[in-house]
Amino acid sequence: MRVGLFAVGRLKSGPEKDLAARYFDRFAKAGPAVGLEFSRVAEVAESRASNAETRKREEAAMLQKTLAEGSVLLLLDERGKALDSEAFANVLGNYRDQGKRDLIIAIGGADGLDPALYDRADMTLCLGKMTWPHQLVRTLIAEQLYRAVTILSGHPYHRA
Repeated sequence: MRVGLFAVGRLKSGPEKDLAARYFDRFAKAGPAVGLEFSRVAEVAESRASNAETRKREEAAMLQKTLAEGSVLLLLDERGKALDSEAFANVLGNYRDQGKRDLIIAIGGADGLDPALYDRADMTLCLGKMTWPHQLVRTLIAEQLYRAVTILSGHPYHRA
């Protein structure tokens, strides 16, 4: 199963981008052994519309264009379901075992996600009740993807 990230906003060069890239690279190298392949990070510019609802709608349209037919869509939202790392690994493993070919994890813009995306989403996840800067969210999800691979493969990285 190919796993990708969709992000509203571009990550500038710096330590956050380097750390996220390090975990995406680890995921890309370790994932194929358990049937998970890193496909890409799709970054889009934030909408410049004058109101939040229009910005969210325009950003959602950009996300919809990147989704292959039948893709699993996981939204990151503070109101989503909180999972521990093992449960997240199991979610990925279950989608893989169901024969899903593509999975996209979406990080919305500063205004959040368009309501229509929640209807389309297969799951909405939260990384905690606090609001996190997008640079950190990208790093957190990259690390959790790598951790999921280590859990699925029985590697000792995850010491629960």
